[in-house]
Amino acid sequence: MNMTTNIGNADSNHRQQPVSGAFGIDISRGERIGRVSSEWFSRPADQRYLSLTELYQAVRTRADRATARTIESRAVRVEASRDDAERLSLIVPGQKQMIAPTHWSFGQLCSLVGAPATYMRQLPAPLAGINLQHGLLNHRAELVKTLEAEDGRIELRAVTGPDYGRIWDHELVAAVMKIAGNGTGDTMWKVPGMLDWATMMHNPFVDITKDTTTLYASDRDVFLFLVDDTHPIEAGRLPNGEPDLYFRGFYCWNSEVGSKTLGIASFYLRAVCMNRNLWGVEGFEEISIRHSKFAAQRFAHEAAPALTSFANSSPAPFIAGIKSAREKIVARSDEDREMFLRKRGFSKAETGKVIEAVLQEEGRPPESIFDFVQGMTVHARSKSHQDSRLELEGKAKALLEKAA
Repeated sequence: MNMTTNIGNADSNHRQQPVSGAFGIDISRGERIGRVSSEWFSRPADQRYLSLTELYQAVRTRADRATARTIESRAVRVEASRDDAERLSLIVPGQKQMIAPTHWSFGQLCSLVGAPATYMRQLPAPLAGINLQHGLLNHRAELVKTLEAEDGRIELRAVTGPDYGRIWDHELVAAVMKIAGNGTGDTMWKVPGMLDWATMMHNPFVDITKDTTTLYASDRDVFLFLVDDTHPIEAGRLPNGEPDLYFRGFYCWNSEVGSKTLGIASFYLRAVCMNRNLWGVEGFEEISIRHSKFAAQRFAHEAAPALTSFANSSPAPFIAGIKSAREKIVARSDEDREMFLRKRGFSKAETGKVIEAVLQEEGRPPESIFDFVQGMTVHARSKSHQDSRLELEGKAKALLEKAA
């Protein structure tokens, strides 16, 4: 691989000098993670945003129009809409106008009363209304929390339990903006560039469009993925003598209507392809917060500080761990290699596959802990079942952490 730009040396704080163009990478190492790609693939154009500023305005505006209240479930009235007999409407205490449930909140209502949502959606609206009304009148929980939004008409966005701890989508976006600005390059954190498969170069400087953005929000969630790919980190050398380059990244998600937890994942990676798959991932860490009663306090004391801590952290421990794993020779013969893996719970067949993976990738049998870790992650990618893949990747991660 030929480098097209100079990679600066880390300064005393382990910050890299910014690059001016694409740089070569080796994606045969580390893991491939498809979470961002799944989001990218499933989002229509109206859920894609070109900056954090634009995303924040959208989710903050809908929060400002929303009203949350806790009411008795038996006090909710369900009937066919007066404007459209094929749609349901609700009347709730404190709200004079009819409220139209969204697709999501209708499913929550059905779940609340123990009715199958798919079946209920197939019923004529009056009949579905009668069934829902019966369920609400006999609902043992008694109290529910509603989230209503007014945008031309009033709609019911969510129905949750009374102790649901709502973390607003705009609160997460605001926390990200504190470290990432608008997410388009005014700070080191930005929407990622793109891997060129023909040259195996990652180009950080790609226009942010609806096709390339990684900033998403729907009526039920928000998802953001940002990287610092203009400051790649050298963590050792490849077999051909060229630098093994990483950069930092994180993604986070939330749902203020109860469709998912709040979560943050941070990691080092080597490239992001056009389909937004993450390649060469190392050091993956994740935290999640359920929307329980004290979720807002946990967000303030755990999630938001974790973002700031990762943004300001030094890559020195990560680099030291990689270096230590590369230098720690644990096997010099075929017998040593087999014994090393068998002692760690690998079957005879899997032992052979891990060793063969290193032979294919490096052109030599594994000797260092880093060699075995890379062989495990390559072998893990061949696993068709996610549980088996995660178990193998967990073993590789634990081995690397012990070496550090």
